[in-house]
Amino acid sequence: MIILIAGASHTGKTLLAQRMLEKYKYPYISVDHLKMGLIRSGHTALTPEDDDALTDYIWPIVREIIKTAIENKQNLIVEGCYIPFDWRTDFDERYLPFISFICLAMTEEYIKQHFDEIIRNESAIEARLIPSDCTIADLKEDNERCVNGYQSAGERIVLIDSDYEQEIQKLLK
Repeated sequence: MIILIAGASHTGKTLLAQRMLEKYKYPYISVDHLKMGLIRSGHTALTPEDDDALTDYIWPIVREIIKTAIENKQNLIVEGCYIPFDWRTDFDERYLPFISFICLAMTEEYIKQHFDEIIRNESAIEARLIPSDCTIADLKEDNERCVNGYQSAGERIVLIDSDYEQEIQKLLK
């Protein structure tokens, strides 16, 4: 089984992947780690700020990693921001039954009420080397973009509206 975790920035994708690793013992790959490896090794001139271009650059690699894992009957959790809204179009009926997709997003009200907590927990699993310059407006915009994009593609969104931990626990059952 492949568990594909997408969503907006600061929604806890890495935290969910870590908890799934601990519960199911599935390895996981962070698309952000792949991104930074490609950037730091000089295999691309893209920078961490080139979000759309990074999706176009990284997704073909991630897509083929997923196919290889399925073909080898291996479990894998893949998490990150660089998963295109129409990701399903890259897989045929041989692969899709083996992919479980989760998209995390937060409502505007949740972001407004919990912004300080969101920023305080941004390094819960991975230490961010540069302090976040993220604003409430940035989070709202990114969450709205993700919700609109994935819903337009027919995907279900896990929308965090009140109790973050409760929503994450539901996904672990």
